[in-house]
Amino acid sequence: MKKNKYLIEENKSIRDCLESININQNGIVFIVNSQNQVIGVATDGDIREHLLSGSQLEDSISGIFNKEFIWAGLNTSREEILKRLDKDIRAIPILNENKELVDIATRDEIPLSYEKDIFIRSKSPVRVTFGGGGSDLSHFFSEYSGAVINATISLYSHATLKIRPDKKIKISSLDLNDQVEVENLDDLFKVSDKFNLFKSLLKTIKPEVGFELYVHSDFPPGSGLGGSSVVSAAVLGCFNELRKDKWDAHELSELAFQAERLYMDIAGGWQDQYATVFGGFNFMEFKENQNIIHPLRISQQTILELEESLLLYKVGEEGRSSGKIHKDQKKSMQSASVKKKVNEAVKICFETRDHLLRGRLIEFGRSLDKAWQLKRQFSTKISNAYIDEIYEFAMKSGAIGGKLLGAGGGGYFLFFVDSFNKHSFIKEMKTKNLYHTPFQFDHKGTQSWTVRDKT
Repeated sequence: MKKNKYLIEENKSIRDCLESININQNGIVFIVNSQNQVIGVATDGDIREHLLSGSQLEDSISGIFNKEFIWAGLNTSREEILKRLDKDIRAIPILNENKELVDIATRDEIPLSYEKDIFIRSKSPVRVTFGGGGSDLSHFFSEYSGAVINATISLYSHATLKIRPDKKIKISSLDLNDQVEVENLDDLFKVSDKFNLFKSLLKTIKPEVGFELYVHSDFPPGSGLGGSSVVSAAVLGCFNELRKDKWDAHELSELAFQAERLYMDIAGGWQDQYATVFGGFNFMEFKENQNIIHPLRISQQTILELEESLLLYKVGEEGRSSGKIHKDQKKSMQSASVKKKVNEAVKICFETRDHLLRGRLIEFGRSLDKAWQLKRQFSTKISNAYIDEIYEFAMKSGAIGGKLLGAGGGGYFLFFVDSFNKHSFIKEMKTKNLYHTPFQFDHKGTQSWTVRDKT
C-alpha cells in the first residue's frame, strides 16, 4: 500500500485533501506535522460538512481534521484491528513508536504481522537402563548380537539457539560454568578443550551462520545417565530446526554418535544417543548390519506403578571416566568368560522386556539385580567397595533389585522397591545421607521448537 496517497501536511488546503482522497479511494487522509508524525485524520464526510458550513476549497485543513482518532501500533493484534474495522471505520493508520505512519489497515487490505526475530529451543531427556548395557558396544555386537532395554525420564538438557547477523559464535554452558566467544567457527576450534563436545558437534553440523548457544542440564556432569549424548541431542535439535530437510530420529542419533565416539574418541556404546532422541521405553537390538529400535507398548498402569516403585539415588560422580571404563571393558571382553557374561546379560534383557510388557513388576525388579550382578563382573572398574556397600545396604533395607547406571564407578543407582516397603526404605537410605531424585518417565525424546523473540 502506497502511504503517500494518505499523507497530507497540516498546512495543506482542503482541495489538496480532496485530491488525495480521490486518489486513495478510501475516503480518508492522515494529517502529519513537520516531524512526519500523524496528528489527526480527515474524512470526506468531515470535509463535506465544513464546505456546506461555508469553508472554501483553498482554506487550510488545520481547522478541520480530527485530532482524536483511532490508530494501531506495531504490536496491536490482528484481532483488535478486525474488531475496529468491523465498526464501520474505513482505514486505520498503523504507527510506530514515533507516531510515524508505517502501514494502513482497511477492509480490503490488512497487513500481515511484522516478522520478529526468532530463537530456537530444544530439550532432550536422560535415560535409565534396565539391562543389556555393554552389549551395545561395536566391538561386541560385531561378533555377537547385542540388546539393551531402557527408558527416558524427566531430567533434561536444555539448549537455546539464536542466529546472529554476523559470523560470531558465543557458547554459554551452565554445566561447565563457562562461556566462549569467538569471531568465527575456525576460531572456535582453537579454544579450550573444555568445549570439545561443542566443537565436535559443530564439526559435524558445519553451520554457515553466526549464533549464540546457551546450554544447561537438570543433572550434574558424570551422572551415568548418558549426559553427553543428551547435551548433543539437545544442541542438534536446535540446529535441526534451521533445516528444510530435517534429520529424522535415526540421523540425529547417528550424528550425536559421530560427534562423541569418532571426533571426540570417547569410548562407549550406541544406546545413549538412540534413547534420548527416540524417548520412551525402548528395546534396542544391535547387530553388525543395523540397529533396530523397538518402542515398547507398556500399559499406563504399569508405567504409573514403575514411577512409584523405582527410586533414583546419586552415589558420587561417575568421575568423567566412562570412556576409560569402556576401554577397560573392551580389553576385558577379549576374555571368553566375560563375553559369556555379556551374552547372559543380553538374555536377561529379553526377560526384562517380557516382564515389563506383561506387568510382572516384582520379576522385573529381580531382573535388575541379576543384570547388576553380571555387569559388575565385566570390568574391575565398574564397581568398588563403596558402591558394593551401598547396594548391599539397599537390598537389606527392602530393595528387590537395582543397578548402577552408566559405565560404572559412580553416578546414579536405580532401585526397585515394593510400594509397601518404600517409606521405610527411604528412611533407611537417609541414614547413609542418600536422598532419592524424583522423576517421571518421558515419552517424547528430543523436542525442538521456535519462539518469537520477546524483546
